[in-house]
Amino acid sequence: MSAQADAAAGSARPGGAVVRALSAARLLAAPRSLLWAAMAAYALGFSVLSVLRHDAYNTGRFDLGNMAQVVWSTAHGNPLRMTSLEGDQISRLAAHVDPILVLFAPLWLAWPSPDLLVVVQALAIALGALPVFWLARKHLGSERSALAFALAYLLQPAVQWLTLSEFHPVALATPLLLFAFWWLDEDRLLPFAVVAVFACATKEEIPLAVCAMGLWYALSRRRWRPGLLIALVGLAWALIAIEVVIPHFNAGASSQFYSRYADVGGSPGGILKTALTDPLRIVEQAFDYEGIRYLAQLALPLGILWALSPLALLVSLPDLALNLLSHTSTQSSIHFHYTAGVIPGLVVAAVLGAARLRRARPRWVGGLAPALVLLALAANWNLGAMPFWRDVWGGEKLGTNDTRVSDHDRIADRVLRQVPADAVVSATNSLGAHLSARRRILSFPRLLDATWIAVDETKLSTHDRLVALPAAQRLVSLRRDPRWQLVASEDGILLFRRAAR
Repeated sequence: MSAQADAAAGSARPGGAVVRALSAARLLAAPRSLLWAAMAAYALGFSVLSVLRHDAYNTGRFDLGNMAQVVWSTAHGNPLRMTSLEGDQISRLAAHVDPILVLFAPLWLAWPSPDLLVVVQALAIALGALPVFWLARKHLGSERSALAFALAYLLQPAVQWLTLSEFHPVALATPLLLFAFWWLDEDRLLPFAVVAVFACATKEEIPLAVCAMGLWYALSRRRWRPGLLIALVGLAWALIAIEVVIPHFNAGASSQFYSRYADVGGSPGGILKTALTDPLRIVEQAFDYEGIRYLAQLALPLGILWALSPLALLVSLPDLALNLLSHTSTQSSIHFHYTAGVIPGLVVAAVLGAARLRRARPRWVGGLAPALVLLALAANWNLGAMPFWRDVWGGEKLGTNDTRVSDHDRIADRVLRQVPADAVVSATNSLGAHLSARRRILSFPRLLDATWIAVDETKLSTHDRLVALPAAQRLVSLRRDPRWQLVASEDGILLFRRAAR
C-alpha cells in the first residue's frame, strides 16, 4: 500500500483525527515553533506599543525626530543632514558615527513615517532571540534549554526598555552583536565580519565591543592571529570614528559628549590619567548607588550564570565603563538605549556559563530552563516595560512611556496638519517628533528663520529638558508680536504663523 493510501486509511479510522491533532499539537509545541511564535509576538507587540507611544506624543524631536530628519534628508538627496539644537544644519556624523541610518532611506520612500523606524527596531531586537537560541542549543545540547534562554532574552527588562526607547541606531547593535558572536563561535569568520561591520556602523563605541569579541576569540579559542586582528580592527575603527570622523564634521572640535566625563578626566586621555593617579575617584564614580542599582538590574535577571563565563563579559565592558563613568543619569538606567552594547555580552556569558555548569553539575541542568524563565518573568514584573503590570512602579513607568492616546493628542494631530511640509518650524520637543521629516526644524523657544511655531503648553520642553520659564516668556512676547499670527489654540496646543510682510 502506498504512503498516500496509508494516510487515507489512517484518516478513515476513528482515531485518525485524534492522531493528526496530537501530531499538530506536538509540532506547535516544538521549541523551534515556540521560538518563532515568541519572536513574532514580541515584534508585533512592541511595534504596536512603540507606534502608540509616538501617537500619544511621548516621543521627542530628541531623539526620534532627529533620526526621522536624518533618514528623510538622506532619502531626499542630502545624506545624514539634520538641524542641531542651536539651529545649524549639520551632519549627523558631527554627533554620532552611525551611518547605518543611510540604509533606512529607501525604506522611508516606501513608508515615510517615524513609525517605520520604531517598527524595524522592534523587529530587529526580536530577531536577536535567534542567535541566543542557536548558541544555547549548541552549548547545552537541548532545544528546550535553548528556548528558555531565548525567552529569557526577550523578557529581559533592559531589552524591552531598549525597544521602547524611541529609535536609536545603536539599538540594532544588540541583535547584530549576538549574530556576530554566533558566527565567531562557529569559526565562520566571513559572515562574522559582515555582521560585525553592520554592528560597528550603529555607533562609534560599538567597535570596542567587536574589539573585545576578538580578544575573547583569541583567549578562549587560542586563535591568536584572527582574534588579535579582529581586536585591532575594532579598536582602530573606534579611534578613527571618535578622534577623526566626529572632529572632521564638528568643525574640528572633539565630541560634545566628552563633557559627560568631566568628573573623571573629560577625555579618553584624561580618564586614563585619572585611573593612574586617582583610581579611587574612578571607583566612586562608577560604583555609587545609581551605578550599583544599574548593574543589579542588568545582571540579576540572568541569575549569576554570566559569572561562570567571565571572559565573555569582555564584550559588555566598553559600554559598561562608558555608562558607569558618565555623570549623565540616563546612561546608568535600563530605561534608555545605552544598554545596547551591554546586553549581548551578558546574555552570551550566561549561555556559556550555563554550559560550564552543565559540565560540572549535569543534574542541575534539568531545572535550569524553567528556573531561568521564572526569574526573567519575575524581573520583568518588577522592572519590565509591558503595560499590563506597569503600575507596580507607579508614575516612573507612565508619563513619557505612556501609550494611551488622549483627546489632547488627537487635537495635536489636527492642529499640526495645518503646517506645510516644506516650512521651517520651531517646535517643542514632543510636537517636534511629528514635524521633523523636513529639511529644517528648530527647537522652541529658538525661532531664527522659522515661519511656523508649534507649542504644547502642557509640555514646555526643548531637547529632552523642561524649559518652562524661557518658553513661557517667549510665548508672552509672541502673543504681543505683530509679526506672528496665532492661527490655532486648542487645549494648550498653539500654532503661530509668521505674518506676511
